[in-house]
Amino acid sequence: MNAGVPFRRMVGKRAPRKEDARLLTGRGQYTDDVRMPGMLHCVFVRSPVARGTITALNLEAARELPGVHAIYTHADIGQVPIQLMTFFFTPVAAPISLLANGRVACVGDPVALVIAGSRAIAEDAAALVELEIDEEVPVVTIADAARGALVHPGTESNCSQEMGAAEIPEAVQAILDKAAHRVTKTIRHQRIAQSPMEARACVASFDGAEELTIHISCQSPHFVARYVSTVLGVPQEAIRVVAKDVGGAFGLKNMPWREEMAVIVAAKLFRRPLKWIEDRFESLTASSHAREQEITLTAGFDAEGHLLAAHGDCSINNGAWPMGEDCNIAVHMFMWPAYKLPAYSFHTRGWYTNTMGLGGYRGPWALESLIRETLLDDAARQIGIDPIELRRRNLVRREDQPMTTGMDITVTDITPYECLEKLLSEVDVAAFRKEQAAARKSGRYLGLGVTTYVEPTAVAGIMTPLTGETAQVRIEATGKVTAMLSTHSQGHGMATTMAQVIADRLGVAYDDVTVFDSDSAIGSYSPGAAGSRQGVIAGGASWRAAELLADKVKRIAAHLYNASPETITIEDGMIHIAGAPEMSRPLREVAEIAHGEPFRLPEGMETGLEAQYRYQPPPMTFTSAAHACMVEVDPETGFVSIKRWVSSEDCGTIINPGIVEGQIAGGLAQAIGQVLLEEMPYDAHGNPLAATFKDYLMPAYTDIPDFEYLHANTPSQTIGGMRGVGEGGAIIGPPTLVNAIADALAPFGPLDVALPLSPHRVLEHIERAEAAVRLEEAI
Repeated sequence: MNAGVPFRRMVGKRAPRKEDARLLTGRGQYTDDVRMPGMLHCVFVRSPVARGTITALNLEAARELPGVHAIYTHADIGQVPIQLMTFFFTPVAAPISLLANGRVACVGDPVALVIAGSRAIAEDAAALVELEIDEEVPVVTIADAARGALVHPGTESNCSQEMGAAEIPEAVQAILDKAAHRVTKTIRHQRIAQSPMEARACVASFDGAEELTIHISCQSPHFVARYVSTVLGVPQEAIRVVAKDVGGAFGLKNMPWREEMAVIVAAKLFRRPLKWIEDRFESLTASSHAREQEITLTAGFDAEGHLLAAHGDCSINNGAWPMGEDCNIAVHMFMWPAYKLPAYSFHTRGWYTNTMGLGGYRGPWALESLIRETLLDDAARQIGIDPIELRRRNLVRREDQPMTTGMDITVTDITPYECLEKLLSEVDVAAFRKEQAAARKSGRYLGLGVTTYVEPTAVAGIMTPLTGETAQVRIEATGKVTAMLSTHSQGHGMATTMAQVIADRLGVAYDDVTVFDSDSAIGSYSPGAAGSRQGVIAGGASWRAAELLADKVKRIAAHLYNASPETITIEDGMIHIAGAPEMSRPLREVAEIAHGEPFRLPEGMETGLEAQYRYQPPPMTFTSAAHACMVEVDPETGFVSIKRWVSSEDCGTIINPGIVEGQIAGGLAQAIGQVLLEEMPYDAHGNPLAATFKDYLMPAYTDIPDFEYLHANTPSQTIGGMRGVGEGGAIIGPPTLVNAIADALAPFGPLDVALPLSPHRVLEHIERAEAAVRLEEAI
């Protein structure tokens, strides 16, 4: 047992991560570490143009290269019938194939698959493929999509999905027209690349007639097994998926996409194990992108600043081959649950373009917090009240609940107002305003952003793939504890947190609990790491399974030692009887009897010590938070320096504060990257312009401040009282930082939010304001 790690009350402790010793000593196992006898390597030939018809595909020179075993095109791969599905197991609407079928619709479209003895040979062969395309004018932007040629000939329009009403409903319009204050804001969110540390990867091997083993970088082996079974139409019991370690996923690896499925199909055809490891160039330009969206939000307020009504109009760039057509209805669903808004209407659309397809990304509805929280700051300036006071007047408080939003979401258990008050108890706003005023006199520009939000986590039972979780916990004959779960870590410590829960509820040492997951052959179906769910649902399942197992131990001990079950406790792996300390026995003694001496058990009790529980939680568990950020903007260079960042998060019962804070920090780091640095631009010809990390700017450790954490722990209505925390930082981070920058630049006028707010955009804002002043003085 590690020194300083107590066995009791492990929930809430900063226990050392079980995974770290293995990972930090280079003993992790990622997909590229997998080696199989007879394994060959795959490389894709990709389209260099955004749109056109394939007129020639000459493979002769490539096939003659020594070490090349095969080159597959659509004609080969298409022999195996497949039906690509969305994350929700609905058919993809776009006319999609694994390899291009006569036409290409974006730069990076996979056209052919080279199979060779090494990655280097496969890359050389791919370079020898002669590909000719009759190039056409591409549709690149959302504006292009509305008026340009059809991205997919034969479809009715480039609008892939639409919800809501194009015209503001009369009732909402009437309220907006009569509002004392009406505020409109537009935000353009840039396209980003997910950029996980480990790019996509897949090793596929068919064994025997039907049996398929897949090693893959993914978010859930169980989900991948179900997905591949559905897409290929083969029995799921014939598929085993293994994903030991994953270097980040963020939604990109929710499910296998065209390349992974092409490798799997090729392995079925070629009957040799095949490996594909995406390189960084492919990861940036040919992996699904995210976030490119535009939204305009209009809100009406009364004279005192109370919200009356609002309307949102949103468009999202789906690219050519999205992982699922999306108009981001979630943006509107979660726009206002934290606020008392009487009426809301919306119009939202997704558009096909000749760019890389849309994929999932941490907090995919995050645009709602960005537009809402920045509009509220604008509204406060227009009304003439403090932005914090405006929020106080409109936030939902505990006494306001239960409440039903205009989007029919029932709110019963949120604490955004309480999180804000806790935040303000640690952030001296008045002192900052004095410092800000003094700094401006000397030409320094400081800014403060304060934001609030709620996040839906642990969704279960209301979307096809998002279900409950199962925990199987057993005490071995040695007294040690083994748990089989369907969770899956992307680096966020599930083996640690679930061991803490089990140790806590079972009364054993943390070091005596071992958690197994990462393999579809163990546990039962789970979507794994998706939607900030595992701590809540897997935690609840582990919590209850451990309690059920503890009850069985107590019944056996009571029978063996002539005591009442109510007098039995388990602590530090020892069984104690109230009032009889001399009768204490090690758990191992009971375990040995339960496993090997069935005649000594209570009549009718099964042998062994194991329990299983599948937890189906409430349909949605909300997490609340308030954040504050202080920045300084250099008017000479346009650089933004983050001086302080405080998070006040309510994720209910905290299993491990260190892991919670790590999740918040990771999301905030991504938020900082989105606001200040990251962008995947396309030129007018549909070419991605950030093919390396020299052009696609990721945040460095010097860009990330030391975050401060406040925990407002309000237990949720779930087993254990946990709330999800995985996506929060990426959702609330962007508006917090944008509001701080806008506050710093307030002397130069309202800030146009077109991300990223890079130095040249900040300088343009300052220079426009200074030019306007010079013009006015000249007049």
